[in-house]
Amino acid sequence: MVDHIVNHLAAIGVDHVFGVDGANIEDLYDAAHFHPSLGAVLAKHEFSAAAMADGYSRSGCGLGVVAATSGGGALNLVAGLGESLASRVPVLALVGQAATTLDGRGAFQDTSGRNGSLDAEAVFTAVSLSCQRMLTPADIASALPRAIAAARTGGPAVLLLPKDIQQGYVEAPERSEAPGEVRPIGNPYPIARILRRANGPVTMIVGEQVARDDCRPELEQLRAVLRARVATVPEAKDVAGTPGLGSSSALGVTGVMGHPNVADAVAGSAVCLVVGTRLPVTARAGMEEALAAVPTVSIGSAPPYLPCTHVHTDDLRGSLRILTQALSGSGRPTGLRVPDMVQRTELRPPGWTGPGVRYRDAMAVLNDVLPDGTDIVVDAGNTGAAAIHYLGARRGGRFAVALGMGGMGYSFGAGIGMALGRANSGRPAGRTVVIAGDGAFFMHGMEVHTAVQYRLPVTFVLFNNNAHAMCVTREQLFYGDLYSYNRFRRSRLGSGLAAMFPGLTSVDVSDIERFGTAVRAAVGVHGPAVVSVECAADEIPPFAPFLVTPIAEENRTDVAASA
Repeated sequence: MVDHIVNHLAAIGVDHVFGVDGANIEDLYDAAHFHPSLGAVLAKHEFSAAAMADGYSRSGCGLGVVAATSGGGALNLVAGLGESLASRVPVLALVGQAATTLDGRGAFQDTSGRNGSLDAEAVFTAVSLSCQRMLTPADIASALPRAIAAARTGGPAVLLLPKDIQQGYVEAPERSEAPGEVRPIGNPYPIARILRRANGPVTMIVGEQVARDDCRPELEQLRAVLRARVATVPEAKDVAGTPGLGSSSALGVTGVMGHPNVADAVAGSAVCLVVGTRLPVTARAGMEEALAAVPTVSIGSAPPYLPCTHVHTDDLRGSLRILTQALSGSGRPTGLRVPDMVQRTELRPPGWTGPGVRYRDAMAVLNDVLPDGTDIVVDAGNTGAAAIHYLGARRGGRFAVALGMGGMGYSFGAGIGMALGRANSGRPAGRTVVIAGDGAFFMHGMEVHTAVQYRLPVTFVLFNNNAHAMCVTREQLFYGDLYSYNRFRRSRLGSGLAAMFPGLTSVDVSDIERFGTAVRAAVGVHGPAVVSVECAADEIPPFAPFLVTPIAEENRTDVAASA
């Protein structure tokens, strides 16, 4: 059966399987390892392996595939698959199980759900669009295509593979060509009719499905027809191009880490067109009043979290082409107005004069140093907020951040997945830059070793503030800074990693001049590199909820939830 699985994956264009090997998944790993078109990538932790598959898929490399053994290995996937589910990222998870002959008999790592054992199917059903447990080898012939189709609608699909079933024989005809794919294309006529009647500027808010379906050219063609300004949600920062500040077409980022001018642009619009995003709170905060006052239409695989006219489509590329055609020629809107020049505005955190490199200064260095084509992956926390707000996507590069679950340490695996899959995306070679804090590093930063093992062109930029800094910020704002259990003992991450992995370019810096020099060197080396920069946990990041007038105390429920 495992040969059938890897042959099918190779036929649909998958070139890497990410995971951690183990007894109940080793048959699949062997099949992937020896397949001429697949690479079996060994991660250090199953969460990171899931993040690798997520980053691979999110950046347009193809379907991300993760494999894990039974028991604790399987359960380590749950947080990563939860991120993919919340962010609607296609991922296929292949999860080993103990042999069916041992179900309910006290076998090691029995998760059959029988006779009091943990029920893996119940667990994974909660974090996936589809979860199927194979009971015979023949089941895979229909189950695998169903799982892939489910994942491609936007989210994880899980196949539970008992050891004896993996080793079974499957009779299946050889495919002479890759299996086809049919996805529903929504008819955009209802929103085309509203856009034709628009009398004034159109503002577009675009999201993660544009990246997932890789329809950036189609988005730009529609924008040109509508002469629209484009704002992006944080998870889709790269999809609107990088024409530069002040351009009438690029407004910046929406939401709690975004740019205040976006809400002003929406408020001044005749119509707001939402493309490929549900606009969760992190993406729509600050815009609710403007969106409620302006006619809003949407197209994508799921409706936004606000009332609007919505057209469902699982093939956004095809639907955008149809919509552009419907708004061209004789169907072109006649009341559109080219918007005035809009200067991008920034959030203004309070100044900080203590030790450490300022977030904005560090992001300015990265803006100057990182070349076109660089892929950027950002982790959660104060560091992530600063990168989302201040750091621009590179022309021709990807900009990824995981805000579905906001799991710390996601960026290390995701960056590796993006780097390994880049060739499969058809883009030219380039570097991946991972931006994370020390808290995220302590969770899953040992995936640096995976980058070393595979000699990947990944630069890890670690903002070391010796704390869970966003929690420290909450202490400052909401608890009077009376205590802290969120600060760490001081560490030197760069020199520590250099000692652990001989030959790795890895340095610590503490001032902005040395930071610039170190990053320039780190993006030019062959293989991975690490730059750890000293910053301050007491600096307030560009995060809108932290920039309102602080309240004296939270109610008891809020305090309990925040602790």
